[in-house]
Amino acid sequence: MLIGVPREIKNNEFRVGLTPASVRELHANGHRVLVETGAGEGIGMDDAAYVRAGAAIAPDAATVFAEAEMIVKVKEPQPVECRRLRPGQILFTYLHLAPDPEQAKLLMESGAIAIAYETVTDAQGRLPLLAPMSEVAGRMAVQVGAVSLQKAAGGFGVLLAGVPGVPPAHVVVLGGGVVGTNAARIALGMGADVTILDKSIARLAQLDDLYGPRLKTMFSTTEALEQMIFNADLVIGAVLVPGASAPKLVTRDMLGHMRRGAVLVDVAIDQGGCFETSKPTTHDDPTYMVDGVVHYCVANMPGAVPRTSTFALAQATLPYTLRLAGQGWREALRADPHLRAGLNVAEGRIVHPAVAAALGHEVLPVERVLA
Repeated sequence: MLIGVPREIKNNEFRVGLTPASVRELHANGHRVLVETGAGEGIGMDDAAYVRAGAAIAPDAATVFAEAEMIVKVKEPQPVECRRLRPGQILFTYLHLAPDPEQAKLLMESGAIAIAYETVTDAQGRLPLLAPMSEVAGRMAVQVGAVSLQKAAGGFGVLLAGVPGVPPAHVVVLGGGVVGTNAARIALGMGADVTILDKSIARLAQLDDLYGPRLKTMFSTTEALEQMIFNADLVIGAVLVPGASAPKLVTRDMLGHMRRGAVLVDVAIDQGGCFETSKPTTHDDPTYMVDGVVHYCVANMPGAVPRTSTFALAQATLPYTLRLAGQGWREALRADPHLRAGLNVAEGRIVHPAVAAALGHEVLPVERVLA
């Protein structure tokens, strides 16, 4: 199969769909790879590195999309990229369609087979292709939150760790999944006072076993949420409903009771955000204020550390890319129900139930697609 890797064009997105090591594995398995010139520059990999791994270099994105049978990307396709897709062509990337009806419309019109990293599952019900970026985003959330708390950035002027005689910042993490766990880990490591909320008692027990009394855990209710965020310096939104829009946990009314200069970091912004006042921002202009509260809502946080992010993502996606290329998408999806869960759009229709529900579309049963 001919696999195409275009250069990412989203604002300040420097990751790339395949590393040279991934290209080498695909080449060794009999596949061809076409990489847009300069696609790897953001991770320190020039065209020559890809050529040494067995790739051919394309002069532009139009050539990649026109010639490749499968497109491997990182971020959701921008409108110009959606319009370059064709019927039957495989798109393997993050999609986050639930809050993005325009992208969904363009993908349906393209006739392409759109498989989303973020809804591929594993035998334990986890999301193995979302996990690497969730780890990065969770760890980054504390870093960017700490900077946003500085007075010059609009924050309360609080040092996350405090100093002797002055208490540390109070960090509240909403959600105990991969993002939340990694955020809590870094916040604790920086010396903050950390509380994590989740609706799973079992998960809270695991976190308690993992971190002991250093980490405070609370069962998430509206009352507990209000109690925590009204006194928080930094709130990290780390909730996820696979494929669906994130629940709005913090309302505009709640915001009015928070400290002026407190910071919200919405890691769920790719799925619509978990704060009612969230709207996507970019690395160029990452924050804005609502009611005196700083909002950080960058939709591609891991793009700020593209080398770490790309290598983490590529090693997770490679086995699936090899399967899709080697077996063809229908056979690969028939053979693997977990990869099948990644199918979001096919034959001009929405296939994933949660995505269809979020967008108000009738779902096309995957069994009909694979029949």
